[in-house]
Amino acid sequence: MKTALAAALLACSLFTATVHGAPAPAGRPAVTQELVAAGELRLQSQRLAKLWLQAGLGINAGAASRQLADGVVRFERSLAALGHLARNEHTQKPLQRIGELWTEYRSVLLLPYGSDGLAAVNRLADELMLASGRLSLRVEAQADGGGGRLLDLSLRQNMLAQRLARLYLLAQAGDRSRGRLVDIEQARKEFATALDELAAARENTPASREALALARGQWLFFERALAEIGKPGSRADHVATTSERIREVLDEVSRQYAADLDTPQLATAAVAPRRN
Repeated sequence: MKTALAAALLACSLFTATVHGAPAPAGRPAVTQELVAAGELRLQSQRLAKLWLQAGLGINAGAASRQLADGVVRFERSLAALGHLARNEHTQKPLQRIGELWTEYRSVLLLPYGSDGLAAVNRLADELMLASGRLSLRVEAQADGGGGRLLDLSLRQNMLAQRLARLYLLAQAGDRSRGRLVDIEQARKEFATALDELAAARENTPASREALALARGQWLFFERALAEIGKPGSRADHVATTSERIREVLDEVSRQYAADLDTPQLATAAVAPRRN
């Protein structure tokens, strides 16, 4: 794992060098791109910790190491794509905080699996999740009429799925404290509630409804695997593989919302209470 990740860090060092001066990406409207990039940071904060745990526990370790290296590159790309926000007084501080946390996070991801590395990886995963969530809130606030709400909510769903898998693997590693089980149940309920909210949104198009139907199907498999925690014969590899499949399906949901963001339906979407 260390060799693959070290190579990925070296390969993406150019992104880090230019992160604070990178121009806004071309093509898609800027706020949409910013929401997608900030959502990717939030997603990878949890996914990288999940994959580090997965490799350390020997659960499809080869695939987990490759995915971990890929996730590092994805994080760096998204951070670089948001570099222009360092010039915005509303987003400068959360972006700076993300950069500071990332410098530390990518270093501890190179640590071998063990108690010290476990504590550091999980602490930084949570801090980075919160920091990227704050950035997403500030970016979404700039979307005209609150039209970025459904896109950001779908992106947050992807983070929650990865967080659930990460918490499950922590339990598999031996942490089945009441607090950990409460965290898992809370994240599960949040995911289910938000998935219902997305499905019921009147702004949905036929394409987004179809993508959400696929996501709901994958959620049934994922939730079933999560329910096996602590039971004899429970399969952590099912959670690992299903969490990656649901990530791919939720990526498609977000792509549909991003594509629809400039339509009149989404442009007039009501602003609902938000969570990081």
